[in-house]
Amino acid sequence: MGCGSSSIKVKKSAKTIRAALVIQNWYRGYRARLKARQRYALTIFQSIEYADEQGQLQLSNFFSFMLENYTHIQQKDPTLVHRLFGIGPHADNSRQDFIGLIEIPDSYSGPRLQFPLSSVSLNTLIEAFKKQQILHAYYVLEILFETKEVLKQMPNFTHIRTCPNKEITICGDLHGKLDDLLLIFSKNGLPSGQNPYVFNGDFVDRGKYSIEILMILFVSFLLYGDDLCLNRGNHEDFLMNMRYGFTKEVLGKYKIYGKKILQVLEDVFSWLPLGTIIDDEILILHGGISESTDLGLLHHVERNKMKSVLMPPVPIDKESNFESRRNKGHTLRGIRLNGSPSEYLSKHEWEQVIDILWSDPRGKRGCYPNTCRGGGCYFGPDVTSKFLNKNHLKLLIRSHECKPEGYEICHDGKVITVFSASNYYEEGSNRGAYIKVGFRTTPRFFQYQVTKATCLRPLYQRVNTIESNAIRILKERMISRKTDLIRVFQLQDRTKSGKISMGQWAFAMENVLGLNLPWRTLSSQLIITDQDGNVDYMSCFYDIHIQKPVKEVQSAVIETLYRYRSDLQIIFNVIDSDHSGLISMEEFHSMWKLFSSHYRVHIDDSQVDELAKRMDSNKDGSIDFNEFLKAFYVVHKFDNVGKSNTSLA
Repeated sequence: MGCGSSSIKVKKSAKTIRAALVIQNWYRGYRARLKARQRYALTIFQSIEYADEQGQLQLSNFFSFMLENYTHIQQKDPTLVHRLFGIGPHADNSRQDFIGLIEIPDSYSGPRLQFPLSSVSLNTLIEAFKKQQILHAYYVLEILFETKEVLKQMPNFTHIRTCPNKEITICGDLHGKLDDLLLIFSKNGLPSGQNPYVFNGDFVDRGKYSIEILMILFVSFLLYGDDLCLNRGNHEDFLMNMRYGFTKEVLGKYKIYGKKILQVLEDVFSWLPLGTIIDDEILILHGGISESTDLGLLHHVERNKMKSVLMPPVPIDKESNFESRRNKGHTLRGIRLNGSPSEYLSKHEWEQVIDILWSDPRGKRGCYPNTCRGGGCYFGPDVTSKFLNKNHLKLLIRSHECKPEGYEICHDGKVITVFSASNYYEEGSNRGAYIKVGFRTTPRFFQYQVTKATCLRPLYQRVNTIESNAIRILKERMISRKTDLIRVFQLQDRTKSGKISMGQWAFAMENVLGLNLPWRTLSSQLIITDQDGNVDYMSCFYDIHIQKPVKEVQSAVIETLYRYRSDLQIIFNVIDSDHSGLISMEEFHSMWKLFSSHYRVHIDDSQVDELAKRMDSNKDGSIDFNEFLKAFYVVHKFDNVGKSNTSLA
């Protein structure tokens, strides 16, 4: 009887184990599908982000075109010319001119700093920013001028060393996410002589607290300059800041003195070092390298001449510009200027800096254009090995790309990407990370994620939210190219049936939108197919349209304005030199004509005039361009994204 009881127990135990294994396998598959959906969503976010950056880089051609074709701008507004190209009459920004007339009122309740700064100042600043207090403009400008003076004494590459009892912490992009910086300090300690840091660029833009991050980093730098390194990223650039939020943040927080702060920041950004070298073995750059990257040349580039890496200050005359275009078949970035060539960087020097700020590693061998971003290059493992061997280095650490886990190792362990802004695209979209490098030790990785109420939700809810927003912005990109997409669809639809094959649809989407995405996998979210798998291509637009501010205006006009809304906003922000947000009707018309000519956008001027007049509601002869832009918004009629039958998995 005892034996029978034992046999029954063994059978029950075996069934329990089999059931547990079935449940475990199901759960693993379930999590794998959720993770796959999350990866696809991140791919959408990243592809659209890079496409926007490509558009930003292309703006440099527009500004060159502007000055070549509207030479009167140089006579009418030399300050504008200087702002765009770093040329023309220029007087060094005087500390007294900027700060001398600023007084701190007794009513100011924010943090008060004592100069010279001390560790107490850093703690005071951090505690105030935790309470969302605003630092007075007087202190901001004082810190900026102090930082600029110290940066001017520094080489292009900062050399720093480890020792047996001192590790160096390396942080990647922060992008205005103050919570991530504070979490790093909470976990890893504040900067000090015994706790050195390297911050690898992209401190600003996208997040809401870029100026706070800058103040903390600059105060830390002034206190511990030998043990706190700040590298320039591709977002430490005033033209990038106009598109991605930092300019708007500064003007919003410092309405009276915002313009002065931005002017000084342009200089400060231009003096930031290009990279850091640890123990003569580890090179830290924001972006990457190319097959032509020359560290010897980069050590001697006059980096401060590059106010914006998007606006290469290369002086050319009209004749040489014409010859170059005729011979090479493309637009040479440059403008007709007077001045000594010694005042400007050469085209080769500019390309070197672009490469180290914008490039990305890839698994494919060789070096080829970074077509997604539009600047820098993709470099393969062979390029990395050759570069490291030539310069007697062992490792390249870079940032510049959001990674799901906060870091990524590639090129046989010779390239590490570190990204420190968690929840970069959406809550729960990615973890942040930092690296600790010790004396003759392997780099150690530390991951984290700023946790809010939304992050505590189950994984499937977080993935659904991320996926929903990714599909939403992808559909907005599709609707901005609706006319072009329909034209291509109809060319492929030879029978006029309203349907094309899945392959034809995917090919059209990739070529028109310029986004390298897994279109077949995403198709269930975007279109309707019949039983044979053919695509009803007009279903792309069933649940979405762009709201028309003026009914009479053609849909193609609305699409074009919506597509280029970010470019238009930057152009008008540049022209709006007093940052009032108001543009005269004359400025609006002239700039629109220039814009449409350069981009070959054929829109009836009368239609654009009608739009502008509608925006000028008080008939004072000027328009609020932000309101003009807001008039073009996308309406999602209904949202299928969260439903289980339309998931990406």
